[in-house]
Amino acid sequence: MTRLTPSEAFVETLVAQGVRHVFGIVGSAYMDALDLFPAAGIRFISVAHEQGAGHMADGYSRVSGRHGVCIAQNGPGITNFVTAVAAAYWAHSPVVVITPETGSATQGLGGFQETEQLPFFEKITKFQTHVSRPDRLAELTGRCFDRALSDRGPAQLNVPRDFFYGEYDGTVPTPIRVERSAGGEASLDAAAEALADAKFPVIVAGGGVIMSDGQAEAKALAEHLAAPVVTSYLHNDAFPASHPLALGPLGYQGSKAAMKVIAQADAVLALGTRLGPFGTLPQHGLDYWPKGAKIIQVDADHHMLGLVKPIGVGVWGDARLAAAALLDRLKTSNRTVVAHGNKDARLAEIAKQKAAWESELDAWSLKDGSPIPPRRALRELERAMPKNAMVTTDIGNICSVSNSYLRFETPRSFFAAMSFGNCGYAYPTAIGAKVAAPDRLAVAYVGDGAWGMSLQETLTAVRENIPVTAVVFNNGQWGAEKKNQIDFYADRFVGTNLKNPSFAAIARAMGAEGITVDKPDQVGDALRQATGSNRPTVLEIMVTEELGDPFRRDALKKPVRLLDKYKAFTVS
Repeated sequence: MTRLTPSEAFVETLVAQGVRHVFGIVGSAYMDALDLFPAAGIRFISVAHEQGAGHMADGYSRVSGRHGVCIAQNGPGITNFVTAVAAAYWAHSPVVVITPETGSATQGLGGFQETEQLPFFEKITKFQTHVSRPDRLAELTGRCFDRALSDRGPAQLNVPRDFFYGEYDGTVPTPIRVERSAGGEASLDAAAEALADAKFPVIVAGGGVIMSDGQAEAKALAEHLAAPVVTSYLHNDAFPASHPLALGPLGYQGSKAAMKVIAQADAVLALGTRLGPFGTLPQHGLDYWPKGAKIIQVDADHHMLGLVKPIGVGVWGDARLAAAALLDRLKTSNRTVVAHGNKDARLAEIAKQKAAWESELDAWSLKDGSPIPPRRALRELERAMPKNAMVTTDIGNICSVSNSYLRFETPRSFFAAMSFGNCGYAYPTAIGAKVAAPDRLAVAYVGDGAWGMSLQETLTAVRENIPVTAVVFNNGQWGAEKKNQIDFYADRFVGTNLKNPSFAAIARAMGAEGITVDKPDQVGDALRQATGSNRPTVLEIMVTEELGDPFRRDALKKPVRLLDKYKAFTVS
């Protein structure tokens, strides 16, 4: 037992949990603890907006595999975290969101910056706790950190602001780490048997492969089966793109090769993926999900097993350990692996579909001109992207089309807002990723609409000397929604046209580098210049208004207008 102030106990608990960076905006509600950060070796990264802090914590967590931490002033500072925490929830990121609250003596009186802070996060966190007395602050702080890792998702620590003060005799809790398993023996046996009996097994490598550091085990299992590997939506880094068995991602603007091959599967091993509904929707005119295949699903969260797709075998286990256990069973069992008998034909089919898809991508990406056609810009960026770079993507038309072009060799390289799909995600996430991995380059793809929600964090990158490159696609429109107005609303454009300034000039005014390009042959050199500058840089690419398919063609239909005054309605 040691005599401690609650602030000291809180900060010592952060140190015990390995925290070295905290993202947020300074506030009086936690200033007593903040004052101790420098002496404790914790760098406080002051941001422009609390949503940015939450995304930075998410990016930090996804790259490092450790906690990302964000904190802010009670009330409006905390409510600004909501969007970022929701994105972290769907990315399974162990973000700890620390929410100082109105003082305990005046709660419920409607005081300055007062609101109930737990309900906002109830459905987007894995764990919440409210500190009920100052001498429990260290205990409950430690529990939040433990649960964020064990449950793979955000945890909220809610603290009345007056509970940082006082003194008591206490201890700092030792971190608790949960040992994961491959899964139940019977379910692993059943999964191995189903894979051994399959003529055309296909592996879907998901986020669980990345989070468990299981890429090597997934690769070994795929090679033993000679099974093609597709990646789940927005997890393009779950399997090395250059591997002969790799076919690319499923989902919106994914790989036709992946879709055409998985359509032939008689068994699918969903390795560390919940098979989310948006990530398996028909795409490119292909309804590719193999409805007659036996689905073997491995997930660390048993609630995900069979939730989206009917499954034949469910394994509640860690993706890396389960892959290793399945490989061991297949190698040591006396059962014949049926897929070995037609290996050559399957490998030929993989090579054929990959070549056809690459040829089609090339054909789509050949257009020239100024402004630059979007697919040409994406192809030029792909070719110039430095090896081992980390890439984040925002939501929006061009950023989503980039799913066809982003290839990665190593895990923890690609980050998107997953199924939450919020704007303003990519740039602050890239900043957090760069803080976690300063030796790697960080590049954010952002549309001009979404850039309006995150460009203020250029100030953070400059002030904190965090050299991140933002690639901003400037086409003067909210493209994804404009496509819906074209397809369903007879080119009546309401709210989708933008009139933009020079984003490169704004970057320079903020103290960053700013580059503008409007010809295809400028893109590669500009990206290399930006990433090689070791400075925060905004690369503004002037692109045409060409648009890809809408996100939710399935969710819209032609409107019916019953009133005469609306039938001839037009907007120019």
